[in-house]
Amino acid sequence: MIIVADSSRARVFTIDSPSSPLHEIETFAHPEGRMHEQELDSDLPGKNSGRGAGGHAFQDETEPKQQDLIAFVKRTANYLDDARKANKLGELLIVAAPAFLGELRKQIPEETKDLVVFELAKNLSQHSVNGIRSHLQKF
Repeated sequence: MIIVADSSRARVFTIDSPSSPLHEIETFAHPEGRMHEQELDSDLPGKNSGRGAGGHAFQDETEPKQQDLIAFVKRTANYLDDARKANKLGELLIVAAPAFLGELRKQIPEETKDLVVFELAKNLSQHSVNGIRSHLQKF
């Protein structure tokens, strides 16, 4: 199984042999991944403009855009783990935008992580199937 993902889209492929074409079996769309921070949360941390010792900025520990990415990565990690539990996942190749890949490494269960045979920190989610396949020549 091959997953190709970024913050707004995750595509899942299978491959029959090292020389065969990729078969797309699932796509997860996540349009919120393309939104700007202001569009995700209209209650962004504000500034106190009162007179006195100066303004203070209030911020969450995790920005809304990062929280949104984490939620999407968890959804993807759960899909992969469910595939492993159903014996539909033998080896896993991951091609993902660097931020997505970093978060996926944190979220994916150890049993599923053990099946990862290849990682590429590159955003190819919008590429054609042939374009993706060209980055996986040795597989």
